[in-house]
Amino acid sequence: MINSTRLAALGGVALAGALALTACGTDDNGSKGAGSGGTAASGDCVKTAVNAAGSTAQANAISEWTKGYQQNCAGANLNYNGNGSGAGIQAFTQGQVAFAGSDSALRPEEHGPADQRCKDGKALDLPMVIGPIAVVYNLKGVDGLQLSPTTLASIFAGKTKTWDDAAIKKDNPQAKLPSTPIKTVHRADDSGTTDNFTKFLADTAPDIWKFEGGKKWTAPGGQGATKSDGVSTVVKQTDGAIAYAELSYATNGKLQTAKIGNGANQFVEPSAETASQGAAGAQITGTGNDLALKVDYKTKQGYPIILFTYEIVCEKGLPDQQAKFVKSYLTYTSSQQGQSVLSGLGYAPLPDSILTKVQAAVKGLS
Repeated sequence: MINSTRLAALGGVALAGALALTACGTDDNGSKGAGSGGTAASGDCVKTAVNAAGSTAQANAISEWTKGYQQNCAGANLNYNGNGSGAGIQAFTQGQVAFAGSDSALRPEEHGPADQRCKDGKALDLPMVIGPIAVVYNLKGVDGLQLSPTTLASIFAGKTKTWDDAAIKKDNPQAKLPSTPIKTVHRADDSGTTDNFTKFLADTAPDIWKFEGGKKWTAPGGQGATKSDGVSTVVKQTDGAIAYAELSYATNGKLQTAKIGNGANQFVEPSAETASQGAAGAQITGTGNDLALKVDYKTKQGYPIILFTYEIVCEKGLPDQQAKFVKSYLTYTSSQQGQSVLSGLGYAPLPDSILTKVQAAVKGLS
C-alpha cells in the first residue's frame, strides 16, 4: 500500500538546492546495519560538494535516501537537479556532474561520449529503483478505467479520438463513457519516462505504434509539458486529458490512474507490489559491471509499464574526492537499508538477483 501522506509531503521533489549529507569513503557494501538501525556507511567522511542531475522519477527516492544518509554522516553537500534524464546524461557527459540519474540505460550513441568522460574506465548503468509508469487521466464520472495495450497505443497515436470510442467501450463494458474529446499529454523534454512508455507501446502494439522511440516524443498531435510535474498539472486542469507519469506524481496530484492490460489479458492497477511483480522478468543486457536491463513488457504477471531508474556513473576516472563520495552514497542506496524505504514512496525495491550485482558493481568503483 502506497503511503500517500508521505508522498504528498515529498511531492514532486526536485533537489535543485544543496542537501547536506556526507560521503564516507568505504568498500563496505552497505550491509552493515541494513534493517537493523546500524550506520549507512563507515569510513572517513568526505567533506566536498558533489553535483548530480537527471531523472525526475527518482527525485523522491533521492530525497528520502539523503535523509537516511544524513542520520549517519554530516559535512558535505549533494546538489541534485531533477531536470530530466536527457539533461542529466548531457551534464554527465560534459563533466558538470559526478553522476546522472536516468530512467533508461545509456543508448549506443550516448555510451561513447559518456565513456570518454570517464577517463580511466567506462560509464556504467546501475539500476537503483523500480517504478510503475501510471497512465493518468481526467474524466469526470469514470473511475477504474481499463485500457488494453492496443487501445492505449491507438489513443496516443491519435486514432482513438473520443472517450466513447468502441475500443474503450470494449475494455470498459460497464462504464458510462462520455463523448468528450480525448486530449493526450506527453513530455516535451527529453525523458526516460517517454523512452520506457513508448517501448511498451512498440512491444505490445506494434501494428499501431510505429513511431521512432527514444527520449524524445515523436508521435504527432497531443500537448507537450515539461517534466512529470508539468504533465500532471496539465492533466489535472484539463477535462478529457490522458498522459503518462511516475506513480508518485499521480498520487501527489490525486489523479485517476488506469488499469493496464498485461500479457495475460489481466487489467492491473499500478502499485509498488504490482510493479515488483512486473519487473521479475527483466534481463541484464549489459556486460561486466554495466547492468543495463531489458524489461519484459509482455509480462503475464503484475503491472506491465515499469521503468528501472539508473545511476550513470564512472567505473573509474572521477577526481578522487568525487569518486569516494559517489561510491559511498551508492553503497547506501543499494544496501538493504536504502532499498527498504522505496515501497513507502510508490517505488519497488530491486529484486535480490539484480541487487547483489549492483552492490558488487558499486564496490568496484574507484
